[in-house]
Amino acid sequence: MISLLLSGFIGMFSETALNVALSDLMSQFHISAVTAQWLTTGYLLTLGILVPLSGLLLQWFSTRQLFISGLCLSVFGALVAALAPGFEVLLIGRVIQAVSMGILLPLMFNTILIIFPAEKRGGVIGILGLVLVVAPATGPTLSGLMIESLGWEWIFWLSIPFLVICLLIGLRYMQNVSAITKPKIDLFSLVSSTAGFGGIVFAFSSVGEGEGGWSSIKVIVSMSVGLLFLIIFVLRQCKMKHPMLNLRALKHPMFAIGTLMLFICMVLTLSAMVVLPMYLIRGLGLNALTAGLVLLPGGILQAVMSPVTGKIFDRFGPRRIVPLGFVLIFVVLWSLTGITAATPLVLITVLHSSLMLGICLVWLPSQTNGLNQLPPELYPHGNAIMNTLQQIAGAIGTAIAISLMTAGIHRFMERAADPSDPANGPLALIEGTQNSFIFASVMATVGLFLAFFLKRVHVEKQQ
Repeated sequence: MISLLLSGFIGMFSETALNVALSDLMSQFHISAVTAQWLTTGYLLTLGILVPLSGLLLQWFSTRQLFISGLCLSVFGALVAALAPGFEVLLIGRVIQAVSMGILLPLMFNTILIIFPAEKRGGVIGILGLVLVVAPATGPTLSGLMIESLGWEWIFWLSIPFLVICLLIGLRYMQNVSAITKPKIDLFSLVSSTAGFGGIVFAFSSVGEGEGGWSSIKVIVSMSVGLLFLIIFVLRQCKMKHPMLNLRALKHPMFAIGTLMLFICMVLTLSAMVVLPMYLIRGLGLNALTAGLVLLPGGILQAVMSPVTGKIFDRFGPRRIVPLGFVLIFVVLWSLTGITAATPLVLITVLHSSLMLGICLVWLPSQTNGLNQLPPELYPHGNAIMNTLQQIAGAIGTAIAISLMTAGIHRFMERAADPSDPANGPLALIEGTQNSFIFASVMATVGLFLAFFLKRVHVEKQQ
């Protein structure tokens, strides 16, 4: 578990670590913002394609085979990115890293479900929250520090020794815990899954690029193709005796609600992680390091509270935790709809930390309770469903946040007496930021409504 958690932390950290380096990369490689955005889009797109296949991989290959392959790819991807002479090679390194996470993340969940009894999973998945929530939250802060003092390449150089240590620990202690059944591979399901999930993630990830937004031909075509193939994929899985991704897991009501909770949490998390740094840097004029430091306490609070939340869940279940988390999330997001250029940084830090705490209270109990309801044969499929929807939610959250922010900026400029006045730029961005948090508040309200349908899954204690 040490090797799995540490390797997962580094992988999830790298998912957001480059966000604050995009400006430097644009200058160094002489590329536009649209091109630089592919470092994030390509990562999400690869995960969106590969994660749905993880249920199949877990049934075809042993735990050790998947772990060693994932770690070797992670080291190789980091090395390629660190040595990248140009943007294209850096993008290839990022895609290789995403392939690694597409293997390691589902493997991590599946291993926990197999080796830990259900009544102890809350605490264990609480520790796993350090990987899923804290790593992306602290990515901008730690990378901002490295960029200011060493350079963006060190984001990758410093991760390689830790990945090698994980590999050595895994080679010594990793055991094969999953059953290899080698089900028949349905090529049509493979193709429709790739086109469906890949098309949807690509569409949402492309909304913020270039002109047109939601009405651009690229977004419309990729979304249409993705939805068409996703419908085909779902219909085929429901008819197959041994589906590639067993959607029957969603017939378990607590798993279905838990999956929706995770979807909402991921939308809110990615929205906040995109909007708040832009507000701090472009709206208030802070540098990347200072903006990262403002958001750092939220990541630290999550690191402390994730294991604690898991223990509380093991004792009390989700009914007392999740609604409280959504109430806290809503209060914070509604407060953020009123931020201005005069809002104190201390208040932003407190609000962000409270938001991260609320997400922690919702995410881990919902996920653990949902997975506890599944029978063992559905563990790989349940993991794949949850992780796939998280990637789609990340793309959706980012796209909607950017779209609403852009719409708010345009509205402000239309009302401005002198749109060419440089002072109007930060003010327009702040109004766009307020728009994004209104949407997030609505999403939190939906989550709070769903939280009242949660019931604790009672499991028999295992000896």
